[in-house]
Amino acid sequence: MVITETDSRGVATVTLNNADKHNAFDDQLIAQISATFDALEADLGVRIVILQATGRSFSAGADLAWMRRMADYSYEENHRDATLMAAMFRRINTLSKPTIARVHGAAFGGGVGLAAVCDLVFATPAASFCLSEVKLGLIPAVISPFVVAAIGPRAARRFCMTAERFSAATALELGLVSELCEEAELDNRIQAIIEKLLINGPAAMAASKQLVADVAGAPINDELVAETSRRIAEIRGSDEGREGLNAFLEKRRASWIGD
Repeated sequence: MVITETDSRGVATVTLNNADKHNAFDDQLIAQISATFDALEADLGVRIVILQATGRSFSAGADLAWMRRMADYSYEENHRDATLMAAMFRRINTLSKPTIARVHGAAFGGGVGLAAVCDLVFATPAASFCLSEVKLGLIPAVISPFVVAAIGPRAARRFCMTAERFSAATALELGLVSELCEEAELDNRIQAIIEKLLINGPAAMAASKQLVADVAGAPINDELVAETSRRIAEIRGSDEGREGLNAFLEKRRASWIGD
């Protein structure tokens, strides 16, 4: 259900490949996605990750057969499944490498969560989003930290309670989507962004991603100022930092930039 391919540049493409079920989540898919992103984190040759899907939908949320099984689960079994699902979203969210979601069709429930945990989201104008859980008497609990971070608490209140389907244009306004592209141009735009990412220091991008996570919402006090000062001093003295500065001063390509 999950296919991973990595090209010579270190760009890995992860494809959800269960089109017949609209790439809906079940325990097996969750385990496969988690294992895939664990492997991508450990693979030093991978620099960027694209997340995409086959078929008409990006992801339609929870699989019906899985939901039928969950209806008879005990609290302990439900908690175990929820914990594994939460760990999957967190694994993607904290990946040290840039992540790009390529969204087409429906992104419902957990599909919204997948978009929210990626660094960049490119979507077609025909894509649609929905936090549909309350229609089933449920809540979007495990994806809520990521969704609220992406669209803000005010919009999250509305869409978590109304379960309205919202357009890709609205998702762009809310900050869930980074850019809208017609289907024919989507891959070209993603490749253009990838080319920009590939000329940046890999360790610097990972450190920048962690920096944003740590600084967001933090009070601007003496401790934060000291910590940010420590981080820039540390990376200036790193091998990558020294190489980047020297390459700039010497007007040459940095060592991490390929041909």
